[in-house]
Amino acid sequence: MQKQRRNTARHSASGGRRFLKKKVEIAVAVTAAAAVLGSAPSASAWTGHSYSGAAVTDVRTAATFDFAAGEIPENITANPDGSVTLSMLGSCAVCERTHGPELMRIDASGQRTVLATGQVGEAISGNARGSDGTVYYALWAPGNAARNGVYKLLADGTPQRVAALPADSGPNGLAVAGRTLYIADSLKGTIWSVPVSGGEATRWLTDAALAPVPTEALPIGANGLRFHNGALWISNFNKGTLLRVPITPTGAAGPIRVVAGGLPNIDDLSFLTPFSDVVFAAQNGSSSNNGPDRVVAIYPDGNYKAILTSADGLASPSATAVRGDRLYITDGGVPEPHDAKLQTARINFPALLAHAAH
Repeated sequence: MQKQRRNTARHSASGGRRFLKKKVEIAVAVTAAAAVLGSAPSASAWTGHSYSGAAVTDVRTAATFDFAAGEIPENITANPDGSVTLSMLGSCAVCERTHGPELMRIDASGQRTVLATGQVGEAISGNARGSDGTVYYALWAPGNAARNGVYKLLADGTPQRVAALPADSGPNGLAVAGRTLYIADSLKGTIWSVPVSGGEATRWLTDAALAPVPTEALPIGANGLRFHNGALWISNFNKGTLLRVPITPTGAAGPIRVVAGGLPNIDDLSFLTPFSDVVFAAQNGSSSNNGPDRVVAIYPDGNYKAILTSADGLASPSATAVRGDRLYITDGGVPEPHDAKLQTARINFPALLAHAAH
């Protein structure tokens, strides 16, 4: 009996090793495929595959919102459970500031839950999800130092401010990297940092490359923010640039690199995969009548291509998110007829990467 148990244990261990080996082989294959996606190969690398057609297909409206009631989607996080978390600005000209902002969750079935609210005249801008599932959101409360800053939702759903910012700051995009939360300040040309547990916000980086252009209709600088592959990726709305700033081993900011330029009103962004440096960025042109409404794919070499336009129903696109082969786009609906909505599309990976060769 003991010999049989030993044999069973050996078979079990051997089976476990084979299972782990198979998992490693799969992981290596996935990583290799991701590396290909990250390097944006030429079309010839896809010999034997079909890379014709649009880079994204099956564009549809997943949810519509009441613009006049302040349901103006600004930012999005795609969650692992199939839900999305949306920031609703709340304040707009047509609303005459009669509606406060909301942080909303929409589950895979379409059920909507309001997670947090702000006061009339405030805006909920960026939102992010920590690795432990904690939800963070930026509350832009102009002139109100007692409320301006970043909040997280406690386990019981209660909001708690984790970072207080000056009254003249404009908290916008958020990114979580380990135990640190980073905040894009659209007014002060600054990226703030604060422990995810809360504390005093410090100026992680202040630079002219992050600053707004005062003469623009909407003077907004650093806007979208993502942590990816050891760096913060930042969009400057007014200057039309996508920037990459590495986080050094000491936690300081490394040199700023301009990944791409010439993208007026570039708003929030996301990545094709966790390993790929191919970016999906929203160009929110109709928010200030300063350029097109587009979603562009930005490749690692700085080239970019429009993959969605107003012809696909875009209306003030402000953010993108990716989960698997699904691309999500928030539309604020600023121009008439105020078509505020959430759109989805399916990513055609071969076609998307073939565009990088042209």
